[in-house]
Amino acid sequence: MLEIRWHGRGGQGAKTASLLLADAAFNTGKYIQGFPEYGPERMGAPITCYNRISDDPIRIHSNIYEPDYVVVVDDTLLEAVDVTAGLKKEGAIIVNTTKTPEEIRPLLRGYEGRVCTIDAKTISIDTLGKYFPNTPMLAAVVKVTGVMSDEDFLKDMESSFAHKFAKKPEVIPGNMEALRRSMHEVKGL
Repeated sequence: MLEIRWHGRGGQGAKTASLLLADAAFNTGKYIQGFPEYGPERMGAPITCYNRISDDPIRIHSNIYEPDYVVVVDDTLLEAVDVTAGLKKEGAIIVNTTKTPEEIRPLLRGYEGRVCTIDAKTISIDTLGKYFPNTPMLAAVVKVTGVMSDEDFLKDMESSFAHKFAKKPEVIPGNMEALRRSMHEVKGL
């Protein structure tokens, strides 16, 4: 079973990205869980979301305390939250930042595993015209974890976007370009 913990801020789309990942994994025949941890969050406040993805039925129903992967949608959280708590060194951390993996490592409280970075802000602004970090981060997660093939993921997301953006189909090409570009630009693979 693969366990992923997402750290973001309210309004950045971490919850949406974790649910889209769960849907895409489900559509490839996996058993899945995708859920947020709610509290008194508001726009800009730190939030946590989780994914479990498995070939076998999932019988655990709790938060994830020892994830295989951690996704950090906002790099300012590196100073505010212990994002590497419980993170397995065989896994990886994926951080939205303009910095390289080598520049981020000193901020990770001694984490010894793989560090991957992606500039989701630039990709989002270039392809979508606004800052929506969740779409690039979702693609980076798929690329780093290898939870499904790039082709299966992109095909599933195109179908998902066609449904989600049925009334705004003009945004689909930009979202698809954000996914493709992110899969090529993630560093630390």
